[in-house]
Amino acid sequence: MEHAYDFSIGARRLKNVHPSAIRKVLERATILKNEGNPVIFLSIGEPDFDTPEDIKSATIQALTDNFTHYTSNRGYPGLRKTLQHYIKNETGVDYDPDSEIILTSGGAEGLNNTILSFVDPDDDVIVLTPSFVNYKSLVNMCEAHFVDVPLKDFRLDIEAIQAAITSKTKMLIINNPNNPSGVVFTREELAAICKLARENNFLILSDEMYSQLVYGDSVFYSIANFPDMKERTILVSGFSKTFAMTGWRVGYIAAPKHLADVIMRTHQYSTTSGTTFIQVGLSKSMESKNTKQAVDLMVKTFSKRRDLIVKELSKIPELTYSKPDGAFYLLVNVSKLRLSGDEFAKVLLEEKYVATVPAKAFGDAYVDYIRISYATSEDNIIEGVHRISELVQEIKR
Repeated sequence: MEHAYDFSIGARRLKNVHPSAIRKVLERATILKNEGNPVIFLSIGEPDFDTPEDIKSATIQALTDNFTHYTSNRGYPGLRKTLQHYIKNETGVDYDPDSEIILTSGGAEGLNNTILSFVDPDDDVIVLTPSFVNYKSLVNMCEAHFVDVPLKDFRLDIEAIQAAITSKTKMLIINNPNNPSGVVFTREELAAICKLARENNFLILSDEMYSQLVYGDSVFYSIANFPDMKERTILVSGFSKTFAMTGWRVGYIAAPKHLADVIMRTHQYSTTSGTTFIQVGLSKSMESKNTKQAVDLMVKTFSKRRDLIVKELSKIPELTYSKPDGAFYLLVNVSKLRLSGDEFAKVLLEEKYVATVPAKAFGDAYVDYIRISYATSEDNIIEGVHRISELVQEIKR
């Protein structure tokens, strides 16, 4: 029997799953750099700090002590116990380390496992955009409906969210602090989201990867802390940003037992368990005095860089932006130049060797924007914005 399969197409569920625009920019920028061009990377969301010394030393010791065998599917018990205190201190919510915390291979696996565990074909998933690129692809992979609800002047549009809710709404995804805008949502905004979730019976996936990276007078609030919300909230976070551990691939999920048990059915068939000696090392070092000091220094440095890039961009009247309160990104509107974000970012990279990300990747409403990451040195920020200014002046001529 002959089958007319075109295997290069892949599974039907991948039809609307496309390569990451962030990685596409990174690959092209890396090629240009390897060709000898002076590329400045204002695109990738990766701290330019080294992992704190205590974490490295404790992990090396754990490896030397032969913690090289399988650990629990849920992750090393000692790290889950440490995370219980860490999460409670940060969010005010207590999670049972034995049944309500799952260690994952980075925050990306946490998102993947959560969405795949609960979202069925034809479900509606509301995503507040601009949003991290993974959300849309994962929802599409489930053959569900990605319901794009843009922010309004970079704040939550509660009326638009309410209008988007249907009988098929299964989940709402929120990223706070927000990648790519740097917005930190207020307690009042989050309370309104919680009210809708309770009234309409949907889950909230709260991506809190940048919760420690908050500046000025802004305050981070976890949705799980609001009344009756722990039971319908799945918190996803990790160590990549706060602890400068992007290459270590350690994340976590915190959820009530009845939801965590469902996620475990996906998790145990994806990575089985994370790297044991890394988890052992983290359990012994993530809350050490030296580690806390290193994290505090990094946050203060990002705050200074935030102020610097805002100061430099303010010298270019043709560009507008919203001052970020958290994470290490901001969105810049280039529409006064009569170019789309895609067009501007491409010329900026190819002619001025500055890598940024076209913001359409984060939501269709942001076609006029580019995303800039200020997770880089002050010298790179100053030179990068200088080159942006040069390009703006050349376009105007």
